[in-house]
Amino acid sequence: MDASALVAALVDSGREGSWAESLVAEGSLAGPEMVLAEASNILRRLERAGAISRLEANSACRDLLRLEMELFPFAPFADRAWALRSNLTIYDAWYVALAEALDCPLVTLDRKLGHSSGPRCEIIVPPRS
Repeated sequence: MDASALVAALVDSGREGSWAESLVAEGSLAGPEMVLAEASNILRRLERAGAISRLEANSACRDLLRLEMELFPFAPFADRAWALRSNLTIYDAWYVALAEALDCPLVTLDRKLGHSSGPRCEIIVPPRS
């Protein structure tokens, strides 16, 4: 699960948030080590923009750190991430490489990532309304 989906599960009370929250509740989570920092930065951005309150941001950050999520270092996935560099950022490629290695889908809100060429894993995005 990428940071966009994690943050949606934590703070979005809309359709995408409900979708992401249901996937978080379904099973085990895995992500690159950067996912916690990336999600925390998204929460910071939302708070600074006034989209969520300070209290909501603090609560979501605590909840994020309490999630049972297996985190993986970059080095074992670096070669595959590098191989995907022409179609994906290295950050997105790390998520993809991890999902490929774990033989599981990648959950994201990023529809552009969901339609990119190169990944050999299933990429799950929220259904369109």
